[in-house]
Amino acid sequence: MVYKSYRREPTPEQIAHIAALVKDWSIAHGLAVRPPPALVASVSDPHGILATTAPVTLLPSPFPQVCFEQASSVQAAYNGLYASISRDEGFLAGIVEEYLARTAYGDIVDDTLKDGRNLPENSSTESLGSGLRTAFTAYGKSVANHQTCILFVVQDQERNIFDQRHLEYDIEESPDNVPVFRLPFSRILADTTLESTTRRELLYRPPHSPSEVYEVAVVYFRSAYGPSDYPDQGAWEARLHIERSNAIKCPSILTQLAGAKKVQQVLATPVEDPATSILSKFIPDSTTRTSLEETFTNIYPLDTSPAGLKARKLALDEEKCKGYVLKPQREGGGNNIYRSAIPGFLKSLPESHWKSYILMEIITPPPVENLILRNGEVERGGVICELGVYGTCLWNQDTGDVLSNEQGGYLLRTKGDQSEEGGVAAGFGAMDSVWLN
Repeated sequence: MVYKSYRREPTPEQIAHIAALVKDWSIAHGLAVRPPPALVASVSDPHGILATTAPVTLLPSPFPQVCFEQASSVQAAYNGLYASISRDEGFLAGIVEEYLARTAYGDIVDDTLKDGRNLPENSSTESLGSGLRTAFTAYGKSVANHQTCILFVVQDQERNIFDQRHLEYDIEESPDNVPVFRLPFSRILADTTLESTTRRELLYRPPHSPSEVYEVAVVYFRSAYGPSDYPDQGAWEARLHIERSNAIKCPSILTQLAGAKKVQQVLATPVEDPATSILSKFIPDSTTRTSLEETFTNIYPLDTSPAGLKARKLALDEEKCKGYVLKPQREGGGNNIYRSAIPGFLKSLPESHWKSYILMEIITPPPVENLILRNGEVERGGVICELGVYGTCLWNQDTGDVLSNEQGGYLLRTKGDQSEEGGVAAGFGAMDSVWLN
């Protein structure tokens, strides 16, 4: 806290002082991004040496303590849920075949299956680093006596690089002395090979030192989540190349698919007998199941099931649609269709495509006042916050044994109360801190 009088109206002088402190603190601590082309043209920074603060609030936003504690308490249960889902290949294959075929993830999954305090402490970097080191240790030593490593698979032109670097440095600076390398997704087939042994070791040769050979123990994906990451067949072959290897994947394609919006909808759709729900299949304990259900919002399919037909009526109603958001099967900001735009959007698509979307009731938290520093300018007004709780989970895909399951830090994304999207990297939201009340 910069000022104890946080709940009072800050003066212009205080705002300017806080903004100056935040700018410097953000750069010094890696809360930064490469400037977008709209801010700095590429001709002005041809070597990519400039950085600017990531969008960030100048003050922590009030957040209900009971909600914060609830979200933190169920995080490990969510880890266990998605670990279980990722092991149910039949369930996921059904989701792919019925709903996600048009996303192109279906092809690679088919191939993979065929192949086998008021300001609470936030230690997300340390927790995520610890999770990756745990996976690295679980992989064990190389049978061929290669040095093992962790491989960060990244986007070719990554602006959001500094938070990734902090995680990389946390791992490298640990007593374990774990080598970490960054590899653009487009370079996977060029710089890695798959051994023809029964273990199918993934070997990496750094372009700057091709005579060295590392066995990849853990692949940490910071790319390969959206359609733009797969511009050609070579990109799909690269992902399958990783999936076929013995390296521990964070996430594997099955785990990535388990987090799809459609899976969320299938888990959350109410049934007459909770004991027969899809959720009960993966979480047999009723107490844990109830704790998860208490965090659900109303999510509906848009297929031809009774629930889907009901949702179609809601989505096409010019008034009722204003309380909903239409979501496709992809992550990142800028992909959702909101409120009054839903009917027209659906009518522009063949009905056969509707089932690839889910309809979710919009969550409307009360706005609070705050200041957002974005591209050097201070924006003032009402904001709303979205809390996410980090966690790490390591399990045996064959036996289901959970080797490690930890909750680790949080992310509070804040946006203007008139904004629909909230992705920070996509340019819609801002990083924030929790002020428990």
